[in-house]
Amino acid sequence: MDTGALQTAGRTADVERIMQLIPHREPFLMIDRAEGIIPDAGAVGVKNVTIGEPHFRGHFPSRPVMPGVLIIEAMAQTAAVLVVETLGESAMGKLVYFMSVDDARFRKPVVPGDTLYLHVTKIRSRGPVWKFSGEGRVDGQLVAQATFSAMIMDSE
Repeated sequence: MDTGALQTAGRTADVERIMQLIPHREPFLMIDRAEGIIPDAGAVGVKNVTIGEPHFRGHFPSRPVMPGVLIIEAMAQTAAVLVVETLGESAMGKLVYFMSVDDARFRKPVVPGDTLYLHVTKIRSRGPVWKFSGEGRVDGQLVAQATFSAMIMDSE
């Protein structure tokens, strides 16, 4: 699916809806909004990067840069929203656990003031296991990419 088309099509979820769909909370909720949610296809997570985030105190004090692992986590949270929107009410509040991250690349630093768009596309799903490709973009420019898989499970 064309990731650019995702933003203009599909459903939108604000942060309150995201918190209904997935169990993540501050300070580890990494997306502020999801756009273009097309069940069983893809979604675009939106992260407004701000200087007040706790990781910037130590990464790095003289030049704050969003850690790459947190960009990947934001992709995974976008994917989790997509999974729950695809599976419906029965999946709300379930956990989506990382199983693997492959071919992660970080092309440009993400810094406070950036708006990070996380384009996530479903590659396949088999039972509880889902595989995705993800791209992070700032001002249309590719800043990160990865392929990852996750498993949806009960939270208990």
